[in-house]
Amino acid sequence: MSTEPQSDAKPARRSGVSAAAIAAAEAADTLRVTYIGETSGVWGPGSGSGDVSGFDGLKGVVELPPQSRPPYGSWFDEAIAEINSEVGAAVSRVFVHRGELTLFTSTTRLSELMRLLRDDAHLRFEVCVSVSGVHYPEQSGSELHVIYELLSITHNRRLRVEVAVPERDPQVPSVTATYPMANYHERETYDMFGIIFDGHPSLTRILMPDDWIGHPLRKDYGLGGVPVRFDGAEVPPPDQRRSYLL
Repeated sequence: MSTEPQSDAKPARRSGVSAAAIAAAEAADTLRVTYIGETSGVWGPGSGSGDVSGFDGLKGVVELPPQSRPPYGSWFDEAIAEINSEVGAAVSRVFVHRGELTLFTSTTRLSELMRLLRDDAHLRFEVCVSVSGVHYPEQSGSELHVIYELLSITHNRRLRVEVAVPERDPQVPSVTATYPMANYHERETYDMFGIIFDGHPSLTRILMPDDWIGHPLRKDYGLGGVPVRFDGAEVPPPDQRRSYLL
């Protein structure tokens, strides 16, 4: 019987962001603030829109924060170095804003990135807390954004992943294969924003009736004067309305 001590060494952690990455970030145009548009009132333009908040005189600017320069601080540098070493350039932009980390990726790299974030020992984001949408009508070519809030129980950390798609082709790969609990969240985002999650096991409306027209949380959807759509309608039992997959 061998008496050699067993090694309990853990995998080596990645070092911080390289000088080349810092130079590339400093030269990138995305270091500038991305201007989206302006708002008036609380719920809309303030006149003729149904905004009855009384704050129609409020003015605001909608803009995305600039890409952050490394080093980012906290555990962020280590995590991004690990991601870059495993999946290359899957992260196109990094935002550190008010102590929170957001990774911007593309639809083609989303699935790969999410699997790494879940499975890598140094990352271990086991839980997808939520999937939600944002509509920026003024951002031509990337009007619809999908945001994933991830939680690492192992390391007690939170992370945000974001991807953008155009209104004319709002298709994003479903992450239900990696995070099964994203099922209902993707259905709600589809229902409210019209974003199509390719590969979802049953992408149907979850809040609005099946025959509802439009997506209520898009900015071009009316705030008031929506006619009642249930007048004279017959709502069948749930098991007869659609096919449910167990």
